[in-house]
Amino acid sequence: MSDETQTQPLSPAGTGPASASPSARAPISSSTNAPASADAPVPRVPAWSARLLVVGLVLAALNLRPAITSLGALLEEVRDGLHMSGSVAGVLASVPPFCFAGFGFAAPRLARRFGPKAVVLAGMVAITAGLLVRPLMSGTAGFLAASALALMGIAVSNVLMPVIVKRYFPDRVGTMTGLYSMALAAGTAVAAAVTVPMTRALGGSWRTGLGVWALLAALAVLPWLGLLRDRDTTAPSPRASQRVPPGLSLGRSRTAWALACFFGLQATGAYIAMSWMPQIFRDAGVSAGTAGLLLAVTMVMGVPLAFVIPRTAARMKHQGPIALALGVCGLTAFAGLYLAPAEGAWAWAVLLGISNCSFPLALTMIGMRSRTGAGVVRLSAFAQSTGYLISIPGPLLVGVLYQHTGGWGLPIALMAGFLVPQMAAGVIAGRDRTIEDEARMGD
Repeated sequence: MSDETQTQPLSPAGTGPASASPSARAPISSSTNAPASADAPVPRVPAWSARLLVVGLVLAALNLRPAITSLGALLEEVRDGLHMSGSVAGVLASVPPFCFAGFGFAAPRLARRFGPKAVVLAGMVAITAGLLVRPLMSGTAGFLAASALALMGIAVSNVLMPVIVKRYFPDRVGTMTGLYSMALAAGTAVAAAVTVPMTRALGGSWRTGLGVWALLAALAVLPWLGLLRDRDTTAPSPRASQRVPPGLSLGRSRTAWALACFFGLQATGAYIAMSWMPQIFRDAGVSAGTAGLLLAVTMVMGVPLAFVIPRTAARMKHQGPIALALGVCGLTAFAGLYLAPAEGAWAWAVLLGISNCSFPLALTMIGMRSRTGAGVVRLSAFAQSTGYLISIPGPLLVGVLYQHTGGWGLPIALMAGFLVPQMAAGVIAGRDRTIEDEARMGD
């Protein structure tokens, strides 16, 4: 039974069943027949803290992509202002997954030492600082360094969002994953849609257009400051919360590797889209403002679907069919971009938006493929960090192909080619099993 079908009424604190025994309050795996873990009780938190945690999750998610999509909307202006070549711009597009991979691996260790709430708070502070400093840089190196600071904060928050959901909302994994995935998609879409017109309204400087997003990041710091004061009354010690079954090695888990590949390939497509889609439309004769709106359409599709897909996936024994359906939408969109990029621009933007909803599907499967909170911490770090490593070459290759061919034929073919192994990995990752099952079976 999935996490949705096992749901019981929430207590006044909103963190567990209304009348649950201690064993019932242990995290419930979303995977079929996955018993709760006895060593990871659900922390009891006050009602106000539970509500503040929801607000914090939403505000944090809103800030996990504007640093990237706002830059994508103004990439041509930034390239001109900093005198970047197409290849250097491709490097810039590869910085997000590189940072997410490197700093994502550090997230579990940081969470063990300081606690996940404190690490997310530090992440929000880093995002604020990076977005504030980035527009002040006059050279490419400084711009990249400031971007990396913001992306470092995004990286640790990326990894810890599923962990916090699994720990504090174990019987609402699908719902809460959908909520923050929807907020993430909304932040992505809004940044893509309003960056260009907002830049013009504020005087036309790309520096102002990028820097204003630091205000939203600063807002996200506030609830996490409040949450840091709260103490979980039944939380296990940091070391105890990280206990994993003996012999559990994610490097030998087919499910973990399939999740990493699926996550990495969907991230490749997402970051290529966020970095290069406006340029594809602009080169096809679409205005800069309309190109930004088209990217916003692509991203805004994730707002409703990011809430629906996790809930649907949590009720299914096998999530592979969803991965296949999303991949087919992407292949159709890329075929349209190759044949008629301007004429069918709005349709291709919608289809790409549907395809990009592989991200909330990947997050949901991460929560469903482990029985314990400790397992989710390790699986989230492994799948996301390894996945982002896989995604690094994609945006760079697109930039190099674009510069050396002078057109979008080969880059679009490359983007479509990434979807085929993504679909295959999604089918494998969607199987109804957990990493603990594989450790026990030696698979």
